[in-house]
Amino acid sequence: MSEATQQVVLSWSGGKDSALALAALRRDPAIEVVALMTSVTRQYERISIHGVRRSLLDAQVDAIGLPLIELALEPQCSNDDYETAFLDAAGRARRLHPDATTIAFGDLFLEDVRAYREALVCRAGLTGLYPLWGRDTRALAHEFVDSGFVAHLVCVDTTQLEAGFAGRPFDAQLLADLPSGVDPCGERGEFHTFVSGGPILAAPLDVVCGDVVVRDGRFAYCDLLRRT
Repeated sequence: MSEATQQVVLSWSGGKDSALALAALRRDPAIEVVALMTSVTRQYERISIHGVRRSLLDAQVDAIGLPLIELALEPQCSNDDYETAFLDAAGRARRLHPDATTIAFGDLFLEDVRAYREALVCRAGLTGLYPLWGRDTRALAHEFVDSGFVAHLVCVDTTQLEAGFAGRPFDAQLLADLPSGVDPCGERGEFHTFVSGGPILAAPLDVVCGDVVVRDGRFAYCDLLRRT
């Protein structure tokens, strides 16, 4: 690492915005991404909110070639519990990477979410970085597809989008089929994705869609599986 290089930990969900953020950070010669930090729900052993199996997360991270710092959460954790877990994970990140004083996020335009993150990273003694902030989400979604990324919708909020979208590939056809009121990147929580291929992975993950289940009367989850 040169003296001018800024070491960064990236908040990682396994989805397309995280992937685009990593790609953007890696294009910047002044930045070195040293680790990924992901929320994992204990007991279920799945990526929090997205519902993707821990085994797929591990395979994805191995293909990316970066160490993972786990932010461990209990099911139905409170906001205070989340903040405690975040601060613990940030502290571990600093001990492992003393020069990494910045955490990057793939947020796009939600001002309240950014303000919340800013306050939290400040409590951790760190600074926040938002490499995708303010980008047009339709252009960003098409950039993702055109760059050769492969992803599937793994969670759909059925109050905003039909459950039938769960499990679909995030491709040009999906973007054409999204209702006009749905953000092309799902920034308002309409859907979440998991990236299984693309320029940030050394090799693609061969995944198939398993069962789709609706939980809490609202969220349709597609259980992605490694092809055997």
